Amino acid sequence: MDLTGLFDAFGEAGTSALGGLAIGIAFGIFAQRSRFCLRAAVIEFARGAIGVKVAVWLITFTIAVFLTQALIQLRIVDLSEARQFAARGSISGALIGGALFGIGMVLARGCASRLLVLSATGNLRALLSGLIFAVTAEASIHGILSPLRDALARAWTVGGRENLDLLQALGLGAQAGPVIGLLFLSGAVVFAVRAGLGPWGWLGAAGVGATVAAGWWFTYQLSIQAFEPMTVKSMTFTGPSADTLMSVLSLPGSKLDFDIGLVPGVFLGSALAALLAREWTLQGFEGGRSMRRYIAGAVLMGFGGMLAGGCAVGAGITGGSIFALTAWLTLTAMWAAAALTDLLVDRLPEQRAAGALGAPTAP
Repeated sequence: MDLTGLFDAFGEAGTSALGGLAIGIAFGIFAQRSRFCLRAAVIEFARGAIGVKVAVWLITFTIAVFLTQALIQLRIVDLSEARQFAARGSISGALIGGALFGIGMVLARGCASRLLVLSATGNLRALLSGLIFAVTAEASIHGILSPLRDALARAWTVGGRENLDLLQALGLGAQAGPVIGLLFLSGAVVFAVRAGLGPWGWLGAAGVGATVAAGWWFTYQLSIQAFEPMTVKSMTFTGPSADTLMSVLSLPGSKLDFDIGLVPGVFLGSALAALLAREWTLQGFEGGRSMRRYIAGAVLMGFGGMLAGGCAVGAGITGGSIFALTAWLTLTAMWAAAALTDLLVDRLPEQRAAGALGAPTAP
């Protein structure tokens, strides 16, 4: 794809932002219609009622892996210089940050991308949580929390593509990527059929996964055609949320890039999908206790996401699609911590309350 015409019309930075906007709109539409959410999938899995929520997540993840690996194998993209491989990887950051993010997404009742999608449908709880998430993410990378993040991230690091790329670390060739992705996808399709996934579940989940591959493809095209250096990246929401917030608070003329277009794009796409489906409605907090829970969750996600190097989408799916070691560790930590948090914070108290209500009264 020749981007010269777009460069002439909008500049390289503007073209990057427009690409982020377009891919973000697609992500927002597909995520809103499919109800894509890692937190919902984890809770459904942890409670043993495995069904469409897990199916949606599996289809999304496996589509992202298969399409991304196919692009690599066909030499349409070269992701060897992606951030997940170019810098030293933090094992401690992946494990601790992933766990904190998993705890936070259960408390806030949604991961970073889900909060953004919900806020666009009129959910004020998600809007406030998303703003706090962005503020905490900015504080973790450039502000008061950055020394703590740096210390935790540097506690255990590894370097070298041979260590950070799971395919290389396991002694597998690059051609194994699409094969593994296809095997994963086949299993996810069988599971989704058995779960009774509906049309929008199939289309939306596949669409969300495809936007990850589209992000890799578009930013790679930018990197090889633009005069200025461009980073090869794809869908993530921790850093972009912080960057978008700072661009709003800064003077006009802030630097444009893929991330700056991404977050508004997801918001617009989600709002459009909700309006067309007549699902847009204002929702607020039910009480002070609920508000405290959401705020605590947003703070943990903001710090955890920056420490882990990405959110449930950025580290879990985008990083997972290129078989980055730290991404798979982060995703594992998110699942484990979220399931444990759901057990301790929600399930056990609910069971105790139900038991107390059902206990016979004393004579």
